Amino acid sequence: MKAKIIHIGNENAQRRAIEVLKAGGLVAFPTDTVYGVAALPWDVGAVVRLYEAKQRPSDRPIPLLLSDAGQLSRVATLPPQFRRLLTHFWPGGLTLVLPKTRIVPDEISASPTVAVRVPDLPLTRDVIREAGGVLAVTSANISGQPNAITAQEVEEQLGRRIDLILDGGLCRGGVPSSVLDCTVSPPLLLRHGAVPAAALRAVIGQVRIPDKE
Repeated sequence: MKAKIIHIGNENAQRRAIEVLKAGGLVAFPTDTVYGVAALPWDVGAVVRLYEAKQRPSDRPIPLLLSDAGQLSRVATLPPQFRRLLTHFWPGGLTLVLPKTRIVPDEISASPTVAVRVPDLPLTRDVIREAGGVLAVTSANISGQPNAITAQEVEEQLGRRIDLILDGGLCRGGVPSSVLDCTVSPPLLLRHGAVPAAALRAVIGQVRIPDKE
């Protein structure tokens, strides 16, 4: 069965997305970077479906998107020296890898850490907030394939694997978030993305880049 596509201008779009998520479904929507596909993180069956839909290896954790920084303490522990990152880059294109709390299921991350971010798009944050403040969200594409920046590109890759697509037009960012591992010293830039290494260094000092430093 093909995913239903609803334009975000439809007054029922957000309500329908929440209904699908709370029923254990998978919903794709635009973020400030690329389109993401989401599941309720506390619904183990939905998270397993998310891995299957993307053909994502089971040893690759699913990031958590938050409606606001106030949700962070529910799912992760932030060392004090990194608080300035939230002030400068949240909401925005920076994902932080942090020690996870006990509430985070192993299906999200089997390791002691979890990746977290607050997206810089009101629509996305509204959906996350209405769903409970935290969603398991990863890029809306088959693993290893190009990121989707339109609803049509999501449909081409995942249209028969997920339940609903919110069409918000072209993603304004088009570049995935940068990923910074804050569980090591100095912090390690795991993925180059929307926030340059130079910007991170300007805020917290030394940042290590694999194979370059």
